[in-house]
Amino acid sequence: MTPAITCTSLAFTWPDGTTVLEGLDVAFGPGRTGLVGVNGSGKSTLLKLIAGELRPADGAVRVVGEVGYLPQNVTLDTALRVDEALGIAARRTALHAIEAGDVAEEHFETVGDDWDVEERALATLGELGLGHIGLERTVGEVSGGESVLLRLAALLLRRPDVLLLDEPTNNLDLYARRRLYAAVANWPGVMVVVSHDRELLDLVDQIADLRAGEVTWYGGNFSAYEEALAVEQEAAERMVRVAEADFRKQKRELVDAQVKLARRKRYGQKMWDQKREPKIVMGARKRAAQESAGKHRIMHEEKLAEARERLDDAVEAVRDDDEIRVDLPYTAVPPGRGVLTLMDLELEYGARVNGGLDLRGPERVALIGRNGAGKTTLLRTIAGELEPVSGEAAVHVPLRFLPQRLDVLAPELTVAENVARFAPDATNNRVRARLARFLFRGARADQKAETLSGGERFRAALAALMLAEPAPQLLMLDEPTNNLDMASVRQLTTALESYEGALIVASHDLPFLESIGITRWLLMEEGELKEITTEAVGYPV
Repeated sequence: MTPAITCTSLAFTWPDGTTVLEGLDVAFGPGRTGLVGVNGSGKSTLLKLIAGELRPADGAVRVVGEVGYLPQNVTLDTALRVDEALGIAARRTALHAIEAGDVAEEHFETVGDDWDVEERALATLGELGLGHIGLERTVGEVSGGESVLLRLAALLLRRPDVLLLDEPTNNLDLYARRRLYAAVANWPGVMVVVSHDRELLDLVDQIADLRAGEVTWYGGNFSAYEEALAVEQEAAERMVRVAEADFRKQKRELVDAQVKLARRKRYGQKMWDQKREPKIVMGARKRAAQESAGKHRIMHEEKLAEARERLDDAVEAVRDDDEIRVDLPYTAVPPGRGVLTLMDLELEYGARVNGGLDLRGPERVALIGRNGAGKTTLLRTIAGELEPVSGEAAVHVPLRFLPQRLDVLAPELTVAENVARFAPDATNNRVRARLARFLFRGARADQKAETLSGGERFRAALAALMLAEPAPQLLMLDEPTNNLDMASVRQLTTALESYEGALIVASHDLPFLESIGITRWLLMEEGELKEITTEAVGYPV
């Protein structure tokens, strides 16, 4: 049978009562599908339901074929050997035993028909740019980006019929992304990929847009989807203008009708008062006029209600991706003020900062480099989470650090409770008022952190740090655009426009770095931190 995914009347609700999906019907067939939608729309939840990681509250998921699933946050046991992480350790051990002359039957049963498993594993690692790590090293010796590719390699070796990828380019440098793009482009079966990576989404065959609990299909890749969406939105905005004009017209006509009816009523009352006609005639005329006036009023009110409904429908068709708007005056750092000093710093795992490096005033620094170069280690050392091997990292202003894993949030607490932890003197009303500017309004501020989507979780963590007391005058972000949809990246950019302190951002996302007004570029390469010019930023980051 042809591999496929069918979801029927699918529903899912978190234990706290937050509904993510309700009555969803969708099917995925052969080919590569890009699943897009705003953060919180249920993309990752849908992949977990298909993969069997979550159980639906209602409805059913039917998958024809074996499923391979790459989650958004890859966690591998650091003690595992690479061959164990790939799932081939037992077959490899049996193969080596047979080659050494041990012809026990269980070895042949373990190997089965997979006699070239070791060669295939090495070839797959090579295709993903991991040929240098071999099969004997432990997972703890590879970087975060390499562990993502290692998990992907394990899936490719299994050759599943259906492959589910959730934000697979997170933590990958440009070199590693190119390897992943090639693997995606050559995938022969059913693939569903959730991503904010435009280049990756331009490799898919169709786009499934999950919005308000329904999926809308668009043929072609992400660029074609954006073009189709732009045409749709232009038409939707035009319909809003037409509906608004019609609504205004119906309001005018209702007012005009009410004025005319009032005049008739006054004229009828005058005739009644002057008794110019027999009482029975005037009474009949009055009743007829009242009946006519009632019908007239009802007709215009119905027309106005219909016009309002058409306007509401038209407005609903226009996408409104809210922007974060915050005022953070206490984060300001005067130009020239010392913010950070690094002096002859040697980090764990061998990276170093030779001589001295100073950060002054509201500078915006991009920290770039290949996976495993030591960028996260440097940030964690500056934040005081790791001790340097030697040298000094001195921070001269209030500092907040947002790590890749967003573990600044307590999962069992609500968004409001998490923010309150960082600003213990702020009143509940103040916390909620400021959270509303980060798009957590009303009941959304009462959601538990563990139920948030990747993008919502990031926004909540960013709110907690930026609203902290004392206000951070040095903010460090490690791969902040991971897990964010396009709208959320724009929201992050606008939030950082309001931030007036010093900024250090480690990222592989060059378009994002350029959008936030980077003033200095630092490259971590071959274990050493170097300052480079803007023109030199063309290297694979």
